[in-house]
Amino acid sequence: MAPTDYDFWLLDLDGTLVDVEPGYVHDVMGEVGNRLGVEITDREAEVLWHGYGGQRERVIESLDTDAETFWATFHEVEDPTKRSESTFLYEDAAVVAGLDRPTGLVTHCQQYLTDPVLRHHDIADWFDTVVCCTDDLGWKPDPAPVREAMTDLGVAHNGHVGTLVGDSAEDIGAARNAGLDGIHVQRYDPDERGVTVWGDRRIRSFEELI
Repeated sequence: MAPTDYDFWLLDLDGTLVDVEPGYVHDVMGEVGNRLGVEITDREAEVLWHGYGGQRERVIESLDTDAETFWATFHEVEDPTKRSESTFLYEDAAVVAGLDRPTGLVTHCQQYLTDPVLRHHDIADWFDTVVCCTDDLGWKPDPAPVREAMTDLGVAHNGHVGTLVGDSAEDIGAARNAGLDGIHVQRYDPDERGVTVWGDRRIRSFEELI
């Protein structure tokens, strides 16, 4: 489908529109490991950051800690300014600025980190709503955050046809669970991630949607 074939668009943020320099990932996870008293390898750091199809939980277990302690430590280490300055905007993501339809962002990135990234890259005005997942709201593939974004956009009813574009299986699952098309933007080789994501459509660049 072309952009005009959808009544509205929802998009993921990290790994879809922006990404983080590898050095930042390794620095943050290295400091998390130091505070937890464990060593986190470069590969483990990448899995913990990107998720890679549910492998994150297994790595956390291997570190002899629990998810609550790990993420609490992670959020203590992360600095919103450094995070935003260490992100880069994919060039093809500029297509999103031209979408002439209600457009929303649904991200696992927390509000205190999302806002600085949007300001740093001057892309906040691309979106008519921004929904950050939380424990109370739910996490993709739970459809609740997607449905909240749809409600904000005024497209939750009346047969509107929409899509969610993301780089992970969680994004595609959330789209399907909410009754939307799921478009997978493949930013990494599946062999590197160890998982293949099957969406209703797969693209390597947003320019393929033009």
